[in-house]
Amino acid sequence: MSCWGSAVAPRAKTVLVYRNGDPFFPGRRVVVNPRRVLTLEVLLGELTVSLGAAQAVRSLHTPRHGRRLEGLHDLRHGGCYVAVGWERFRRLDSQLLAAVFARNAAQAQRMPVPPPFPSCRGTGSSRALGCFHCSVFRNGDLLSPPFPLPVSRSPPLPWATLLAMLTGKAALPSGAVHKLCRLDGAQVCAAEELLNGSYYVAVGNDGYKNLPYMDLLVPRDSAGRMLWYV
Repeated sequence: MSCWGSAVAPRAKTVLVYRNGDPFFPGRRVVVNPRRVLTLEVLLGELTVSLGAAQAVRSLHTPRHGRRLEGLHDLRHGGCYVAVGWERFRRLDSQLLAAVFARNAAQAQRMPVPPPFPSCRGTGSSRALGCFHCSVFRNGDLLSPPFPLPVSRSPPLPWATLLAMLTGKAALPSGAVHKLCRLDGAQVCAAEELLNGSYYVAVGNDGYKNLPYMDLLVPRDSAGRMLWYV
């Protein structure tokens, strides 16, 4: 085998990005996959849409000292950054920074694989309660990893209530979640159709976008087992 064939592809990096000067924005975790995001300029364009920024994102800065990133090589896995447009960089609040750094340090040490039947809130086993979890991508967003969606079958959650829950979790730039689709684009119309451990796409008022969500946002470990980034 040639040296080219044995080369290891660069691994994706997961980072947390804040909007400059917005103390109420909770931050958006994004996955930077070098197979798709080839340059910092491409990443900045994607962040403009993913963060719902009022103006184009022009640069990324470290949250404490405001150092401007020069390229993707400056990104640190598990790091925290501030997306800045044409305006002046504003340092994040020190208490928020302390909480972010503590959380990122804990998450960097473990990337947990969820059990087959994660427990829903409450007591008793999830199997007995008819509870399960699935994962949801944001339509057209190839930066943000999927978020977990707990679902109960007893009693089944009204579909309108589930869509409202998705709206709060997804925070789509287009607004409310109007439908949920499978990865092949087929629309799901009831909670009874959801399957434990499956992946879906939350769609707003735009059409479903058929993109390689799984390939770019759900890395696999050496054993081929999927890793969750939630």
